[in-house]
Amino acid sequence: MDTPIYTKEKLIQKLLEIKQMGWIEGGRPGNDGSVGNTLEDLLGIKENNLPIPNAAEWELKCQRIQGSSRTTGFHIEPSPRALHLVPNLLLKNYGWPHKEAGIKYPADEMSFRMTMNAVNRTDRGFGIVINDAERKVEVSFDAKSVHPRHKEWLDSVEKRIGLEELNPQPYWGFDDLFHKVGNKLHNCFYILADCKQENGIEYFRYSKICKLSQFDESKLIDAIRKGILIAEFDARTGHNHGAKFRFNKGNLPEFYKFVEIFE
Repeated sequence: MDTPIYTKEKLIQKLLEIKQMGWIEGGRPGNDGSVGNTLEDLLGIKENNLPIPNAAEWELKCQRIQGSSRTTGFHIEPSPRALHLVPNLLLKNYGWPHKEAGIKYPADEMSFRMTMNAVNRTDRGFGIVINDAERKVEVSFDAKSVHPRHKEWLDSVEKRIGLEELNPQPYWGFDDLFHKVGNKLHNCFYILADCKQENGIEYFRYSKICKLSQFDESKLIDAIRKGILIAEFDARTGHNHGAKFRFNKGNLPEFYKFVEIFE
């Protein structure tokens, strides 16, 4: 099938037509991203490649209204990137045995899977710190904040590297974040969908269409500071899935200067 060419106006019209279709059977069962994949199938596009002439800066984001799942805003590894700090520092010195070590993976498989924000530290003592003076968003470790149930793990960290602050300290520069977001989320069509299960089949109803224009950089660091935008790591010995920033459903419009909602 040939990929259709959309103007922004025709894309909005097509999205409104899909909205009027009501409940639609999910096109890719068993896929966590099925809500977005199904919409892409209905639009006749592939892998979020919006075929809008002279508008390559537009993204398509889709999210379930029900549930608490977060949406990935963008992937970006912390600096200094040449040091590959996620596998070489965090996983190596602060990782723990993978829950499927010796089952699905080798017996010595380690894991560093962590969600952290700038408001509260995790039960393993990790958090995000905004360094305004140096214009950095830093990954921080505080051994005093580790929950007692992780004592065995903390003892292992002390043997591996000690209990001081991370050194070197992984970070994202403000300008690097602005550049990444400017390329990835400059403008966005954001679609919210109801979902339900019937006889083991998932159905979607695309109920809210938002056109978001001009990502506002001034709101980005503030969103991290408030815990609206959180950092996630997902690394194991055999593979680093990368670092990414994610947000809760409904938060994305807060980052844009112009928001249009189509009913």
